[in-house]
Amino acid sequence: MAHRAGGRALCLLRGRLRLPGPARLGSSGAAVQRAPQAAGAEEAGEDAGISARKKTFTEVQTERLEQAEQTVLIKCPPKINEKKLLQYLSSHGNIKSHFFFENHGIHALVEFSEKNSIASLQDAIGIPSTAEHYVVPFKSRLFTFKLKNPVSQAAEETPVHLSPQSHIPVNELIQKLCCADSISTQMYILLNEYQLTEENIKLRFLACSLVRDFARAFFPDSTVKPFGSSVNTFGKLGCDVDMFLDFHDIQKHATMMKKGPFEMEYQMKRLPSERLATQKILSVIGDCLDNFGPGCSSVQKILHARCPLVKFSHQPTGFQCDLSVSNSIAIRSSELLYIYGCLDSRVRALVFSVRCWARVHGLTNSVPGTWITNFSLTMMVMFFLQKRSPPIIPTLNQLKELAGEKDKHVIGGYDCSFVSDLSKIKPTKNTETLDVLLGDFFEYFGNFDFRKNSINLRKDGRFQCPVAVWTPVCFLFPACVLLDYWPKSPFCHCQLILETDSLSWRNFCLPLSLKKTQGKTHRERK
Repeated sequence: MAHRAGGRALCLLRGRLRLPGPARLGSSGAAVQRAPQAAGAEEAGEDAGISARKKTFTEVQTERLEQAEQTVLIKCPPKINEKKLLQYLSSHGNIKSHFFFENHGIHALVEFSEKNSIASLQDAIGIPSTAEHYVVPFKSRLFTFKLKNPVSQAAEETPVHLSPQSHIPVNELIQKLCCADSISTQMYILLNEYQLTEENIKLRFLACSLVRDFARAFFPDSTVKPFGSSVNTFGKLGCDVDMFLDFHDIQKHATMMKKGPFEMEYQMKRLPSERLATQKILSVIGDCLDNFGPGCSSVQKILHARCPLVKFSHQPTGFQCDLSVSNSIAIRSSELLYIYGCLDSRVRALVFSVRCWARVHGLTNSVPGTWITNFSLTMMVMFFLQKRSPPIIPTLNQLKELAGEKDKHVIGGYDCSFVSDLSKIKPTKNTETLDVLLGDFFEYFGNFDFRKNSINLRKDGRFQCPVAVWTPVCFLFPACVLLDYWPKSPFCHCQLILETDSLSWRNFCLPLSLKKTQGKTHRERK
């Protein structure tokens, strides 16, 4: 039954994308193609004795932030001699890594071994001269490389290899899927083609680092960190960059200096609320990006939202960015998903396939509204994998039991502790293939009574709803219309139909959220 359901699922995708040929199932499909690792979970540095899977989320993020601080982005002419460019840059310091990519012209991301090399390069670079405009003299790490004699020099240059920053076209994806010999292999192909690449992740951290260059003018000890899909191993090529301005290191050293009978502290601006301080900080940073930030455009300050933020387009990297302040819950949620994504390759493959299925059939939308989100779909997959026998991933409570002293995190009075060391988590004994999991996922939620039950990732079980008091936060999301895609399958009886009353909202219990929304629409929550 599960195999037939999995076959129908792929046939459904095949029909929508016009995939030719029959869908084939393979009991050993998971082993046909090597499961791709998440670039975000791979080794960020070059420590020979440490594998990517051994590194904690914090260690990986710290390394990538340090790498970004030692990186520059250079806009290059259409044809360039890669060897000569690197030779010139090497005169300022050892180059650790580099790659070229296309984004409204050719760009080169160059990482130096030492941060001092960037200062040396900046000292040798001139300010652009133009008679038409006045330039804002902010020395960033965004440079333009030009040929002094374009006509004669261009003839000597050759095209460079460009690292793709977007997923392959659908027709090419279809061709690859048709060459696979099982659904499991197809799901790994889909994951491999849509997941973030190592180069794309480096670009995302560089974008955060460039924003930090502005923030440090006002807050020297602050950092700008990415969170969400950019770091949790579930990001898709082309997704936005969510980042936040972090004052954690400042608060960590917020003790008064004591020397003998005296005490000394900084004089600082005092405001009546943290929210007002956040709004003022983002307003200033937003103005800096808009007025002085090279490549920053379409800056929008959305300061009165539940979570104030600044939206902007970063043209050099090609990303749409959202900047917020001190989002501790978001970074813990990102780490939790990172752990789940690293534990078993089937986790991310199943999530990417379910998301693709939902996107193809119009169940998700990039525009905020009353429909299910990719995050909600991801949580559904996690809950489903916790319910397998034996479970493929542990519950949050099980991860909490493994937590050490350094893993303790209490945010807003809520215990958000869970183990960070992946080696402490026992591998699953579950050997089910992806095609079986895909079919059973639809079977499971096709028979799930969303009107009576909620989903809880903290514990292995479903809970009746409504519930008066929940330790984790309860999110309610609007159901979407799921048409009868699977004839003669229990899934066709899954009537998630959006109605006008509050019963049409499905309870979804998330482990790290702090607030409870009682059946309000997206517009009402604003």
